[in-house]
Amino acid sequence: MDVIYGLFIALSMYSKIPVPVLEWKKSRLRYVMCWFPFVGLVCGLLLWLWLWLAGRLEIHPGAAGLVGSCIPLWVTGGIHMDGFLDTVDARSSYGDKEKKLKILKDPHTGAFALIGGGVYLLFYGACMIQLAADMSFEKGRLAAAAFCLVFPLERAFSGLSVACFPCAKDSGLARTFSDGASKGTVSAVMVLWILACFGIMAVISGMLPFIVTMAFGLGIYGYYWQMSKKEFGGITGDLAGWFLQMFELACLAALTISARAAILAG
Repeated sequence: MDVIYGLFIALSMYSKIPVPVLEWKKSRLRYVMCWFPFVGLVCGLLLWLWLWLAGRLEIHPGAAGLVGSCIPLWVTGGIHMDGFLDTVDARSSYGDKEKKLKILKDPHTGAFALIGGGVYLLFYGACMIQLAADMSFEKGRLAAAAFCLVFPLERAFSGLSVACFPCAKDSGLARTFSDGASKGTVSAVMVLWILACFGIMAVISGMLPFIVTMAFGLGIYGYYWQMSKKEFGGITGDLAGWFLQMFELACLAALTISARAAILAG
């Protein structure tokens, strides 16, 4: 039952999906991260259903893309975007590690967070609009389907980082899940999620889009590891949110550009 309880805790923590409220006992935290990619599957499935429905109803690509951009935020309640904004604020201070960690804890929203969030959402929305417009082409539909797999994929990489990367603080969400996790089991399950998502993505999108997307994604993951260790002394829940948003945007841009190039090439 602890495995099922782990699913409920993952959904209650990382999504707005209504589930029974459970006490966070240590035994129930061991497998929470194993279910983290499942939240991504829900995001991807809902996004695909929306894009398919928008195409069938001939909704304008601008409207379809902007609504599609909101779906992951609606499902997650914006928890990862919150971490992205806090991290942008902290890194924009160019302070030392202690100052940046202090900014992460500050509940106030700074100017750099607002600017960074605005630029991010504009770029994300632009890519989603183009992806929605290309749904009328087979290669566009394949790219959209491949992007829907990015949501569980990024969470698998994030779960792997929680199990393997050092934490910057002795408290906080990342520390709670890191200390409570059965790290060997979580790492093995995350690797299986990653291999499954990459494998299906390669079949769906074709080798070139897959290679470009994988290169973008792995590049962001490597930078996340280096940046978090150098600037913060390890990962935090906010940094994990920053990683998810950056991984998502990088893969969305890669798939959108690859699909457009393939369509133009005929």
